[in-house]
Amino acid sequence: MKTSDLFWKASPEELKNGYIEEEDYYMCLLCNKKIEKGIVYPEEGMLFEAGRYMRVHIEREHESVFEHLINLDKRLTGLTDHQKSLLQLFYLGKSDVEVQKEMGIGSASTIRNHRFVLKEKERQAKVFLALMELLKDKNKRSPGYLPPHKTAGKIDDRYNITQEESEKIIKKYFPDGADGPLKTLDMKEKSKLIVLREIAKRFEAKRFYNEKVVNEILKTAHDDSATLRRYLIEYGFMERKPDGSRYWLTGDSNGTEEEDMDRKKELKEQYKEMKTEAGVYQVRNTVNQKILLVATPNLKTINGRRMGGFMNKELQKEWKQFGAEAFVFEVLEVLEEKEEGYFDRREELKKLEAKWLEKLQPYGDCGYNQLTKERKLGNEN
Repeated sequence: MKTSDLFWKASPEELKNGYIEEEDYYMCLLCNKKIEKGIVYPEEGMLFEAGRYMRVHIEREHESVFEHLINLDKRLTGLTDHQKSLLQLFYLGKSDVEVQKEMGIGSASTIRNHRFVLKEKERQAKVFLALMELLKDKNKRSPGYLPPHKTAGKIDDRYNITQEESEKIIKKYFPDGADGPLKTLDMKEKSKLIVLREIAKRFEAKRFYNEKVVNEILKTAHDDSATLRRYLIEYGFMERKPDGSRYWLTGDSNGTEEEDMDRKKELKEQYKEMKTEAGVYQVRNTVNQKILLVATPNLKTINGRRMGGFMNKELQKEWKQFGAEAFVFEVLEVLEEKEEGYFDRREELKKLEAKWLEKLQPYGDCGYNQLTKERKLGNEN
């Protein structure tokens, strides 16, 4: 997964949201997609203003910010696979008893202990962040590292570059200055990243170039413009159309101004307010008729589940055994929300889930849901 300098510079609240807000646009921190303000966007027959569409984008492309973050590499999260599994189940609102049954480990008290350990980790992280901020303010001599460019792929040792190192590399390979000719193309990867970053500055943002013009600009740096052009594409500094007819700096729009204006006009004429529906649905195995009952604050997330990947081990096992075509997704009831007065959406959704669990009893041979101790007692009574 890609992570950009914007991702690392974002505040905890921005990371939680999954996007940052600028004056003219919203930008997704998970994939760097920009959503321009002032227009509306269509999705599945509905139209959304920019802020809401960014949330729709995150839900559609990343399922949720939580899902994206929890699946980052261990070296970025500091979490073990065991801790990740626990957090995923906690995020789904599972009780200690339910988590214990899902993971098949220890007892409910074991799970409570795991919750405590994770809370301790949270507190330690807050203290560490405060210490690093204080260190940054106090020690001005600490080397400042250059952030990777937005489209950098795997962040590795090549990106451990200080401002001082960058200046030395630029001076070494551009003896006549950063706007002058390049001394050689024979260099290490770390140096190549710095050199390409400088060369990319010779192109203007939000402007398109044909290959001839690109070559002319690159030849001001080195005669082998073809190699430089290939490097800029490979390292994510530039993009181009498949036929090579148009080049632009990565992150800029790849449509013409006329196309963008027509698009805006079309979208503005179709605006319609969005409403997210909560409710209960079931995943039904058409081979043995077993079901998994699920309550969700957004029924549109069903689309993301049609590809499988369930935390429920028994369902996942049979999904692989029978294939996706053996399962159907059926909405059982949409949560009816009150227009006036106090309405606790989360609490009402829990009640709706309890109602359908009582009605369908999707346990044991009839389903994939786990029968908790509390529900067992309720059934016995």
